[in-house]
Amino acid sequence: MSPLLAWRDPVYIAAGFAGVFAMSALLVQPLLASGYLPGLEGARGKRAHRWIGSFLIAAVVAHVAGLWITSPPDVVDALLFRSPTPFSAWGVIAMWAVFATALFVALRRRLKLRPRNWRRAHMSLALIIVVGSIVHALLIEGTMETISKSFLCAMAFAATLKGVASLWGWGGLRR
Repeated sequence: MSPLLAWRDPVYIAAGFAGVFAMSALLVQPLLASGYLPGLEGARGKRAHRWIGSFLIAAVVAHVAGLWITSPPDVVDALLFRSPTPFSAWGVIAMWAVFATALFVALRRRLKLRPRNWRRAHMSLALIIVVGSIVHALLIEGTMETISKSFLCAMAFAATLKGVASLWGWGGLRR
C-alpha cells in the first residue's frame, strides 16, 4: 500500500522472484559440482550442474529484463555504474560474471585448458558471482524479507566455500 511501491507491477514482481530463483540456484550449484547431494553424485551431478547453470543464466536474464521493462533508465544507470544505489553495482558485477562463465563454458573445448586450470578459473568466476550476488541481495530491500534473505545468502556462501574447499582439495574435504 506504500506510494513508493505503487509502480511495482507484476513484471517487476516477477523480476524480483527471478532474482530469488537465481540466488537459490547459487545454493545448489557448488553442492552439485562437488557431489554432495544424495543421488546426484558423479556424472548425474555434473549434468544437473549444467542444467541449473543454464537455469541460472535464464533467471538472471529474466531478472534484468523485468527490471528493464519496469524502468529502463535505472537499468542503464546500473549497467554504466552510474546508479546512486550501491546494490546495483554488485548486481551488475555478478551478472557479468555469470555471462563470462557461460562464455567460458561454451569455449571450454576450444581453450584446451588442463582440467585443473579449467576448474580453478570456473570456480574463481563462481566466487565473484556468489559474493557479488550476496552483497547485491543483502543491500536491497526487495522481494525477500530480511531473515530468509540472510539465511539463503549465508547458506549459498557456506555451500560455495564447501564446494571450493572440496574441489581444490583444501582441508581434507575432497570427496
